[in-house]
Amino acid sequence: MIDQSAYAPIARAAVERLLTEERDAIERAGALVFDSLRADGVLQAFGTGHSRSVALELTGRAGGLVPVNQLGLRDLAYYGGTAPRDLLDPKIEREPGLAERVWELAHIRPGDVFVIISNSGGNAAIVEMARLAVRRGHGLIAITSRAHTAEVAVEERLADLAHVVIDNGAPYGDAAMALPGGGTTGGVSTLTGVLAAQLLVAEVVGRFLAAGEQPPVFQSANTPGGDAHNARLLERYGPRVRLGDA
Repeated sequence: MIDQSAYAPIARAAVERLLTEERDAIERAGALVFDSLRADGVLQAFGTGHSRSVALELTGRAGGLVPVNQLGLRDLAYYGGTAPRDLLDPKIEREPGLAERVWELAHIRPGDVFVIISNSGGNAAIVEMARLAVRRGHGLIAITSRAHTAEVAVEERLADLAHVVIDNGAPYGDAAMALPGGGTTGGVSTLTGVLAAQLLVAEVVGRFLAAGEQPPVFQSANTPGGDAHNARLLERYGPRVRLGDA
């Protein structure tokens, strides 16, 4: 039988695996991000498809780091004049050339660090953004599925390019429960991807505190003084930090 009781142990096991087996990778990723932010860098977060939700989790949220900018294919419409209807095809992430167009619309500086999220790690926009980041001297963190990306038939994958790889533990195809008539259900990558994002934030915040510095963290806009607090911190970064989707 497939129901919430069947999915719950799968989700629990995926979370526990991330908390134990990926601890070292998250620590190393935290060090990369901390060093960048402390030197006035920005964390550039990029994902396509459902991986956008993990990039969004890192961007502009209560308790999250202020110097995080979400890059996305939607930037081509928001800032680049592309008609929104031209971005509606869910397969657009496979088209070559989009990543550089997104890059050109952003305010990326040499000291910035990247986190790129992709379960498969093989779509054109993802691999091209990773190549751009590495070739231009940026640190690169990947949140991806090692199981899935190992099966992707491409010349280069996100995991091949990253300086630190955080394995989200999702199976090939992402969904973990087999259906009687074929196919699967019960996605894993977003669950563990968002958790990895929050663990990364906690690691970076802890490093600021250990250094005797106040971490640059958003306050909820729905609390007294939240808007003013956030505006003060954002002023330092100007257009380098664009908040996530409304």
